[in-house]
Amino acid sequence: MRHRSVADLMTPTAVAVQPGTSFKEIARLLDEYGITAVPVVDEENRPVGVVSEADLLRRHTAKGGPSTAEAMMSSPVVTARPSWTAVEAARLMERHRVKRLPVVDAQGCLIGVLSRSDLLQLFLRRDRSIQEEIREDVVVRILGLSPSAVHIDVDEGLVTLSGTLDRAGIGPVLVRLCEAVDGVVEVVDRLAYEDAEGDLTVADTQ
Repeated sequence: MRHRSVADLMTPTAVAVQPGTSFKEIARLLDEYGITAVPVVDEENRPVGVVSEADLLRRHTAKGGPSTAEAMMSSPVVTARPSWTAVEAARLMERHRVKRLPVVDAQGCLIGVLSRSDLLQLFLRRDRSIQEEIREDVVVRILGLSPSAVHIDVDEGLVTLSGTLDRAGIGPVLVRLCEAVDGVVEVVDRLAYEDAEGDLTVADTQ
């Protein structure tokens, strides 16, 4: 089971500014590329800050002072690595209350930008793709069950599990693994378990 990484989801950076870039040039770039913020990089292409639309508005309403990227940017900048999972990046965004993360390589150089909208792509996966990953990776490869042992229904990211298993303890594990699959919004457990006497126990979490 492979989680999509920051590298899979990020937008490769084509837009960045220098500390000396002017207010008007930054505003023009935001408008031209349809973006809401731009990283500020030094001479070695290392992020030193971020200028957002909010930063521009604050500078516009303030009186006096320089109107360069260096004067307006938010700093220090919070960055992500391309190998991180989407969950790691989302937690960092939440912790620092930012809407986007410059992505840097091992040398600290800018290689992309990850935004909240990029993370939302996880939940736009096709239901069939989610269903196939659960069946092939979770049910068969990880848990070693027959592909027909569990019926998997996926509707708009809502996964419903049904079928009869001979081990009650495997059910909660299966549910947790399904919850970790990219694109899954919720998991409903309707699995039944057959004990040694042949009696059935049904779990229904909905």
